[in-house]
Amino acid sequence: MAIKTATEHLIALEGVTKSYQQPNGQQIVILENINLELRSGEIVALLGPSGSGKSTLMRMIAGLIPPSKGKILYHNRPLIGLNPGVAIVFQSFALYPWLTVLENVELGLKAKGEPSDGRRQKALRMIDIIGLDGFENAYPKELSGGMRQRVGFARALAVEPELLCMDEPFSALDVLTAENLRFELLDLWLERRIPTQAILIVTHGIEEAVILADRIIVLGRNPGRIRADFPVTLPHYRDRKHPSFQALVDQVYKIITNPDLEEIETQSTTVSPQEPTPEPIKYQFLPSVRIGSIAGLVELLEDRPKTDLYRLGQELQLEVDDILPIVEAAKLMNFVDLAEGDISLTRIGQEFIAGGIDQRKDIVKTQLLEHIRLVQQISRLLQAKRNQRIPEELVLDILESHVSPEEAQQQLKTAIDWGRYAEIYSYDEPSGQIFLEDQAQSV
Repeated sequence: MAIKTATEHLIALEGVTKSYQQPNGQQIVILENINLELRSGEIVALLGPSGSGKSTLMRMIAGLIPPSKGKILYHNRPLIGLNPGVAIVFQSFALYPWLTVLENVELGLKAKGEPSDGRRQKALRMIDIIGLDGFENAYPKELSGGMRQRVGFARALAVEPELLCMDEPFSALDVLTAENLRFELLDLWLERRIPTQAILIVTHGIEEAVILADRIIVLGRNPGRIRADFPVTLPHYRDRKHPSFQALVDQVYKIITNPDLEEIETQSTTVSPQEPTPEPIKYQFLPSVRIGSIAGLVELLEDRPKTDLYRLGQELQLEVDDILPIVEAAKLMNFVDLAEGDISLTRIGQEFIAGGIDQRKDIVKTQLLEHIRLVQQISRLLQAKRNQRIPEELVLDILESHVSPEEAQQQLKTAIDWGRYAEIYSYDEPSGQIFLEDQAQSV
């Protein structure tokens, strides 16, 4: 079986930053100082928590959106507009329901100005390779989810892209269909039956990345930066149960769940000893998680001295984007410790498990007021007001100096949910007022 090896770079990003200006003039930085090369002959997996800018980075590589700073090179030339060597497979299939399979696959070729006869031949050939023979005249509504995604693959590959970009292409499928399609794609790649020279896949599945990729890139967030970029040297096809496979999955979990590693690297590589630069205080993001989910995780860890986070995710059938916010929230409240990809309860976490409802509320209240800056800020604002009330717009205005309006709404919602559980303050939705508990009767 022929194995592809990485050679020349197709696309290079040099100092790329992407930011958006808010209506109030504030710049929200999504990605910062991205330096990256994508080379011929490799599958690259792009991992990172929600909000790290994975899809934004892919869209810049495809030329769908321009960078705010830095430059993107395609074959050593600055990229202007759409990247002619890139095709994208989307998570949502993105098929036109009024077109047949053949017509959907022909779309990209038609956009490139391919003559009718050549367009049809190329589309039929790719339909055959992808395994859709016999469905050329079917409409999307007649197809299963897996077959619709095959149409998406066929459409992208029919234009013979140098780089095939895939934005979480298997996440909308059931587990078995996704597994089947994943390995069929890998077969086509390893056997050189598809024309693409390189693949970039955005994924939230660590296992998926280790199964497919020749190289894994991990993004951090706030703003998005490359925290790790390393090769995967395990030969295909990879055995999930092999110790080397599991060790690599553990390594990626360790990177994603330990943001302090990024700060150590940044300090050691960018701060000059002659001119020390103070580290800017990062905004503390609150994971969008309810207290009940945090409590469920903590209770699950009872009587477990130390648990491998990867295996815990397997046990709960949760991908990293699902379990990581819960773990982050539990860590923010000092309920759990994370070390080398392992999770364990702290003394406070054990006290939380042992307590009744009122004791648990008191513990959460203490942790919020000691460790959660947004809750602290809301509490101080309330204490400073004579009527001990503030409009939610005041908090949103503060938040929007750090994050987008949509993210500000989510951050406020989480802070309100946590604060209400701990009886630190209350909230009246119709009026949009946050108030201290002893003011409840005057609402």
